[in-house]
Amino acid sequence: MQIDRYFSIVQDTLTEVLRNGKESMVQAAKLFADTVASGGTIYITGCSHSSIFAQEVFYRAGGFMLMNPIFLPGMTLETPPVTRTTKLERLSGYAEIIMSETLVKRGDTIVVASVSGRNDVPVEIALWAREHGVKVVALTSVVYSQSVQSRHKSGQRLMELADCVLDVMSPPGDASLDIPGLPVRTAPTSTVIGVTVLHAVISETIQLLLERGFEPPVFLSANLDGADEKNRQMLEQYKDRIHYM
Repeated sequence: MQIDRYFSIVQDTLTEVLRNGKESMVQAAKLFADTVASGGTIYITGCSHSSIFAQEVFYRAGGFMLMNPIFLPGMTLETPPVTRTTKLERLSGYAEIIMSETLVKRGDTIVVASVSGRNDVPVEIALWAREHGVKVVALTSVVYSQSVQSRHKSGQRLMELADCVLDVMSPPGDASLDIPGLPVRTAPTSTVIGVTVLHAVISETIQLLLERGFEPPVFLSANLDGADEKNRQMLEQYKDRIHYM
């Protein structure tokens, strides 16, 4: 059954990511913890389906309050028609317009998610960040990125511009299953792997901050009694580093 095959692929990929990517995950967690401890802010962004990563890790039950999403206008999945996201992601100069109007500053860290890592906008966000003293964590697939050429005029891909690479190990094209009678592959893996990696890194970040004597603000589920008041207090305490409220 394809159900069994997909579960097996995801499980095997997660095992491989943990085996070969743990050092990078620890590196990213230390970078996040250093950023927070020094008064900086963590941001995360991505285009089209990669914007899902930013949606997943902010303002959610059990989530770290200091993860700040940057949603790129016209490049999230509610954009009609959704095909516009593909066109905009390849548009040079767009990233400069968006990033120049954000609160991102020297000493901050930004997670840039792009599974292929080849398009103009994620590449130019990384370039902008480097020019402005912002650390870059790339959430990408190395094997996918290595199989394609950059669309950016510099010839660089996202993974080549990052201070730390979180590799989701998705195959070229992202899809993982060959089904007899279907001429193309199906069943993408990047989202389930990438979300797992991000929550693992954030959890390690929280542990590192606790070891430094810093109380990490974590959302309680709004469906738990007393959570609204606790969340309100934490949001107020860290309002200078929370930019989505």
